Amino acid sequence: MPHRAFSDGDIAPISDAANRQNLFLLMLLRWIAVGGQVATILFVRFVLGIPLPLGLMGLVILLLMALNLFSFWRYRAKDAVSNTELFIQLLLDVAALTAQLYLSGGASNPFVTLFLLQIILSAVLLEAWSAWAMVGVTSLCFFALMSLSFGSAMPLMHGDGMAPLHLKGMFICFVLAAGLLVFFVNKINRNLRQRDDRLADLRRQSAEEEHIVRMGLLASGAAHELGTPLATLSVIINDWRRMPPFRSDPGLAQEIDDMQSQLDRCKSIVSGILMSSGEARGEGTVRTTVNAFLDELIAEWRIHRSPRRVSYRNDFAPDEPIHLDLALKQVISSLFDNAYEASPDWLGVVVQRADEQLLLTVEDQGPGFPPEMLEEFGKPYRSSKNRPGSGLGLFLVVNVARKLGGTVSAGNRPEGGAAVTLSLPLARLAAGGARGR
Repeated sequence: MPHRAFSDGDIAPISDAANRQNLFLLMLLRWIAVGGQVATILFVRFVLGIPLPLGLMGLVILLLMALNLFSFWRYRAKDAVSNTELFIQLLLDVAALTAQLYLSGGASNPFVTLFLLQIILSAVLLEAWSAWAMVGVTSLCFFALMSLSFGSAMPLMHGDGMAPLHLKGMFICFVLAAGLLVFFVNKINRNLRQRDDRLADLRRQSAEEEHIVRMGLLASGAAHELGTPLATLSVIINDWRRMPPFRSDPGLAQEIDDMQSQLDRCKSIVSGILMSSGEARGEGTVRTTVNAFLDELIAEWRIHRSPRRVSYRNDFAPDEPIHLDLALKQVISSLFDNAYEASPDWLGVVVQRADEQLLLTVEDQGPGFPPEMLEEFGKPYRSSKNRPGSGLGLFLVVNVARKLGGTVSAGNRPEGGAAVTLSLPLARLAAGGARGR
């Protein structure tokens, strides 16, 4: 199987996905800002009776809403979102906040401290240079508001013995900023944890695939070494078959035939290993159909294994053309072998089609999977057979299925025994995805 090393190219899509989630968080924050601005403007104008330029402030709110609609379109487009785009989005938010402060008292407005919220979001969401740039931009805006404002400054005192309006506004601003920070920083941390989990998963997959590459090299080398002794044994058996003692004894002749049959199977396995490594075949894959492939595979496996009873039900319809790679044939045969070792008396195979997926379920009447093995299903050398080298079959099945865009699930049947389901996308099988990755 081709080796896929872990590289920076794998990190880029993960970073883009995190930026898309951060863009969604900025949209949420902007809608909250729009609602908060509308409520605050109406309260100050009609409850406190402080005159405000409602038309101009309403225009700023409409521009924020238009920006959010554009951001939603970008989010739905599923294109990559860069650090620069997030930086520009936050700059537009700062511009809108600066405009609203300019229209409602300038630096004397207690909501001027909301600039800190933009700086904190920049420090969390953006690269270092962007966050420092945001510090410079907000500082310039604050400095400009100290000397510029639309009309008269916001009144600092209110009559009737009430607390200063400025202190009330600062309190409201503090509660709003604190609540938003806790909410959005938690959301951002969750996005970062998801990204870290994805990176850890990619590293684990890379380590597993490197392990498979080493196994493939060892198997290919062993196949080369086994070719000569197998050919020698084949010559010796043919010589024995012509000897009078073996020709005159039917029992010995039958044993010679059995030995030849098993030897032919060993040679077929060795040839399959070499073909899978690309050393004994052309570049093309075998064109067949799902039903033809599975019907031939189960018939061939029955001949080699001779199980007592196999319940085979193929409900896959309509049939689908595919490009067959031997890796897929080997992993499905491995599922059959595992079930046969656990339950020689009965083996169940069910083939179905669901939502453009090939579903292959292999069942047995053995002891089933212990709970600890189900938790570590698909990891190398996890097996209940307690013998050296066991546990690689399911490991290879899981990795080949993953390379094909599929999944493998395992569980225990209510009536006893185990069940393993292999799910593969038909589009990848039709495109010959087993080879190209």
